[in-house]
Amino acid sequence: MPVAERQPDDRRPAAAGVGGAARLHVVTPVKDSIDLTLQTAAAVLVSRTAEPFLYTIYNDFSTPENTALLERKSREMGFRLVNLADLTDTPSPNYLVTLRTAQREAVEAGASLLIVESDVVVDPDTVRRLVEGAAERPRCALAAAVTVDERGEVNYPYLRMKGRRGVVEESKHLSFCCTLLTHAFLSAVDFAALDPAKQWFDVSISHMALRADFSNYVFCDVRVLHRPHGSRPWKMLKYSSRLKYYWQKFLKGRDKI
Repeated sequence: MPVAERQPDDRRPAAAGVGGAARLHVVTPVKDSIDLTLQTAAAVLVSRTAEPFLYTIYNDFSTPENTALLERKSREMGFRLVNLADLTDTPSPNYLVTLRTAQREAVEAGASLLIVESDVVVDPDTVRRLVEGAAERPRCALAAAVTVDERGEVNYPYLRMKGRRGVVEESKHLSFCCTLLTHAFLSAVDFAALDPAKQWFDVSISHMALRADFSNYVFCDVRVLHRPHGSRPWKMLKYSSRLKYYWQKFLKGRDKI
């Protein structure tokens, strides 16, 4: 089914760098995981970067109460809020609408795009290190931080990077927990080509980058706190009741990648 999209309403709060000045756009998609999202936002907003960045939270049909809370917090904290109900009539999840909108805005602004998911907390230098690391590598498409738990141990979805150090070129795919998409890559591809039957696009975009003759990198020494599935708690059934998990995934058509 085609994704029905409308143009963003410009009458929304905006963080530093609005008006095309910001050369980095940071986005966090969310649905109802508000407490974790506000921790994510607080960490992003105190990032130490050389230039201002535009930080946008995409609210994917959260409850009216949570939407009102996000609107209040956007004014108090200084992030830009986009309610996807203003852009589409398609029920959640609307990651594709978020990606297409964010790509269009970043390309028009001459900016790169950093996705920080709502179950991730960055360090003050995370954003700067990913931006600088990507800039040092020609034809870099995606630059990802490694995820760790509260003890600093590498966790899902980067368990394959356990024990690795430095920068690893990834030939398969990256997860978008905390991942930079460079302006050069965004300008060379079109997310309109992504399959609207899917719900998540980490794998598709990683492969799109490789087909376009770009490279993807994991920065093993750039680490972010990740509470796996904090934004999609039903996925915790994978560990407690695999039967219920697969019933949700396959019979209800959730989590298509």
